[in-house]
Amino acid sequence: QVQLVESGGGLVQPGGSLRLSCAAFGRIFSIYAMGWYRQAPGKQRDLVATITSGGTTNYADSVKGRFTISRDNAKNTMHLQMNSLKPEDTAVYYCNADALAGMGLSTLRDDYWGQGTQVTVSS
Repeated sequence: QVQLVESGGGLVQPGGSLRLSCAAFGRIFSIYAMGWYRQAPGKQRDLVATITSGGTTNYADSVKGRFTISRDNAKNTMHLQMNSLKPEDTAVYYCNADALAGMGLSTLRDDYWGQGTQVTVSS
């Protein structure tokens, strides 16, 4: 089992910056792709950015040039630096990880989600 814990959300004015963090805990053997997703009220959960274990990144068009995803494989952590924030970035941001973890005497590769952290961009 893997637990993902997000932090760093909050209220920021338009044009401001926030840095989200995600830490993975548990009997982790390997974490493959990690990513950030967001869900605004009344909308579906959308991809924000992903990063492979090798560092290859992918961004939603709406955040390209403003957000930067990074990860530290040794510490099982991931970050999202968000700059030039806009009101439309307001959402709950979720950490996601494709991970191989110990399950009793065996292992299980599964898709894990954090509990989410609120980001509000408003003046």
